[in-house]
Amino acid sequence: MPEPRKLRMGVVGLGWVGSARHIPTISANPAYELVGVADRSAERVAQFAKANGKVRACQAKTLAAIDWIDEVDAISVATAPMAHHDLVCEGLARGLHVITEKPFAMTPGEGAAMVAAAAEADRTLAVVHNFQFARSMEKLDRDIASGRLGKIRGVRALQLGNPSRRLPTWYQQLPLGLFYDESPHLLYLLSRVAGPLSLAKAVCVNNPDGQATPYQIDAWFRSDSDFPVTMSCCFEASVSEWYLLVHGEKSVAIVDIFRDIYIRLPNDGSHATAEVIRTSFAATAQHWAQHGTSGLLHVLGKLRYGNDHVFDRFARGVAGDKAALAPIDASAAQRVLTLQHDIISNAERL
Repeated sequence: MPEPRKLRMGVVGLGWVGSARHIPTISANPAYELVGVADRSAERVAQFAKANGKVRACQAKTLAAIDWIDEVDAISVATAPMAHHDLVCEGLARGLHVITEKPFAMTPGEGAAMVAAAAEADRTLAVVHNFQFARSMEKLDRDIASGRLGKIRGVRALQLGNPSRRLPTWYQQLPLGLFYDESPHLLYLLSRVAGPLSLAKAVCVNNPDGQATPYQIDAWFRSDSDFPVTMSCCFEASVSEWYLLVHGEKSVAIVDIFRDIYIRLPNDGSHATAEVIRTSFAATAQHWAQHGTSGLLHVLGKLRYGNDHVFDRFARGVAGDKAALAPIDASAAQRVLTLQHDIISNAERL
């Protein structure tokens, strides 16, 4: 029986996310054939071509200017968010399936136009909401399903960001800067646990230096769940840490997003000395045991943070598996985009 034909893929955008995430993930997946890459920067194209002679590389600002575009079935859009709408709609109009980086688009109107274009072209459109498929999140999913956490009493996302870390050059051009670029990850993770969210309240502490990125944003959400759902993002911290915390009656689950580590801490009862020591031992033992695994994968360049699952699901979605596509489809992308803009438009400014 002949093997199914590989999905012929092109990558548009050779910045960090395209080079470090999309291209390695596509190249490692046997469902794909990476045909070509493109970028508006001649220098980036030349660097890629020198290191990857078997993959065609092209300098271009539009899909029409790409010399390999008629030889692919699908593209991944790994550019800055300002270019997503035009490239996605152009790709769909050419009959291509498209997967794009987050943020999905610059406005809900752009996102709606992209969703409509995919429906009109009868093509698959997906978004790279990857952390929900990381190994740490899979462990959380299993613990929730098995009841090991007990009845959930609250879910919160916490982000600390050091402004000195590696950041995209264009982030200050976005609405609320880094909040717009990074908050999709926290929002879809919260939704994965609590279900669809709507904004209840948000507070934004402006940056006194006049930068687009605020000092801090806090948001509270409504959901069909009977527990509180909150998010807190601080962009002027001295360390960079992202966490998802799920508070259950039996245990507290902590997803260390950056390290891809999952920690479950048992109910500490009266918080007596023995129970405090037990919590400390459980936290440190789980942290270092998983740090060895995740750290080694990181050093080897194989820690994918769920990107492998995203691109596998995209390929399956193109083949007709809509259930596999559902967590990353255009509707899921549009829900997160709309929630971002609800926060931006309705946050109380301090």
